[in-house]
Amino acid sequence: MEIRIKGDSVEIDGYVNAVERKSKPLWSRMGQFVERICKGAFSRALKRNDNIRILLNHDSNKDLGGVKDGNLELEEDNIGLHARTVIRDPETVQKAKDGKLIGWSFGFYDREVQNKRDEDGFPLRDVIDLDLEEVSLLDSDHIPAYDGTLVAVRSAESSVFYGDSFEDEIHLREVEEPETTEVPKQQETVEEILPNYDEAEAIINDMKNA
Repeated sequence: MEIRIKGDSVEIDGYVNAVERKSKPLWSRMGQFVERICKGAFSRALKRNDNIRILLNHDSNKDLGGVKDGNLELEEDNIGLHARTVIRDPETVQKAKDGKLIGWSFGFYDREVQNKRDEDGFPLRDVIDLDLEEVSLLDSDHIPAYDGTLVAVRSAESSVFYGDSFEDEIHLREVEEPETTEVPKQQETVEEILPNYDEAEAIINDMKNA
């Protein structure tokens, strides 16, 4: 996950979840099992829901925007569910600056699940299709209970699942805004690298005359 801080906003780019990877052992009323989100499940979910929200810590009172708001892009590629977002919520921006954003999570409902056993004979729950409700940014106060790339926790009050954050390296960098809008930042960077030839020539002439 890459976090870029720009003044009063933060840009976040990374994977919410990887497909076709088993979780660590989870618990349900039926006992322990492992879970795996199948390839294509997120793509189908994105087609059905065109306004998935982005929350902070699965808190509906901390709604940070969504697809229709224009600040969240979601797509499933060959790795998993990839997200790009720009957040301007002051609390979330400050958490980013303080290094307290630790990863992604997601909330979903089952549509099609296949129960089987893995190669070790352990109960395996393949989620073939799902309804994606939201993706969440997690802070350091909400470290997932499991370290696996795919972890789902069933709420006692509802059938919603919460997927664990994708294990991804976090890259944090602060981007300084240019002092003037008349000169593009990229041009400023190039000019900073180029040597001052007039100054160099003057130094050479001074050395020759010494």
